[in-house]
Amino acid sequence: MNGDQPTLRTIGQLARRAGLPVRTVRFWSDAGILPPAGRSHGNFRLYDDTAVLRCELVRTLRELGLGLETIRQVLAGRTSLAQVAEVHVAALDAEISTLRLRRAVLSTVARRGSTPQEVTRMRDLIDLSAAERRRILQDFVDRTFAGLTLDSDGEVVRAWMREIPALLPDDPTDEQADAAIELAGLVTDPAFTGRLRRILAEPADELRHLSYDLRPVVLEHAGRALADGITPESHRAAAVVDRIIEPTLPGLRESLADRLELLADPALERFWTLAAVLQGRSPGPSAIPAFRWLITAVRARRAG
Repeated sequence: MNGDQPTLRTIGQLARRAGLPVRTVRFWSDAGILPPAGRSHGNFRLYDDTAVLRCELVRTLRELGLGLETIRQVLAGRTSLAQVAEVHVAALDAEISTLRLRRAVLSTVARRGSTPQEVTRMRDLIDLSAAERRRILQDFVDRTFAGLTLDSDGEVVRAWMREIPALLPDDPTDEQADAAIELAGLVTDPAFTGRLRRILAEPADELRHLSYDLRPVVLEHAGRALADGITPESHRAAAVVDRIIEPTLPGLRESLADRLELLADPALERFWTLAAVLQGRSPGPSAIPAFRWLITAVRARRAG
């Protein structure tokens, strides 16, 4: 060959130049992706420098997940690489979303020590579309409030809960995927729905109104008492209780303690924490320890 003639290589030489196994190059050539530039006197396939560049491109596209038929169409000019990339981006987004949800199930199982039945229920949620998961939450809200007579505070709670299905993002962060799966598992638990219905249905209007408004006051005063090491059975606790619940309502305190026992439910607090995560808000501090302190303090006054 003179200097004007292209350098031709056998399959073995091409494979070494491209850093690929010979069987891979032969397979691609048989598939029509690497057409030979000519034949040797012994009828062996020969490849020019263009084949080296093709090998690099094909390897890259294969690593990105493209199939050989798609690659053949790109190299033949029947479709553009940009069009193929757009389709694969959409496919990868769907796969990433599914992986996030699978990770969320495993994370929830590890954190909660879920039963096999819970794991199965959460696994089934992965196969649902975002719209179907929203439907599960909407059904939960409908079941929770079905047949209940609500006052203005109850209507506010129902309005809050009806906003939750709209919070589910189509492209969640890892934290939101965890929250969505855990929340969907929680609202499909009949026991949780039953506890919520008791909270909404049991007390008289005055008691319901008081308990809804107590959270910030309890966090402020009972939370500070906890931080200061004031035990709920101590004499100092009585003044704290008076700052939270009017001393002029002694008969109401005992009923309120029973009511707060329902509200101081870790599952209920977890429900609102998950809703905050889906909304992109940072959940506030847990109110459970402060409510437990208040309940014990009220009952200690009764016992005394």
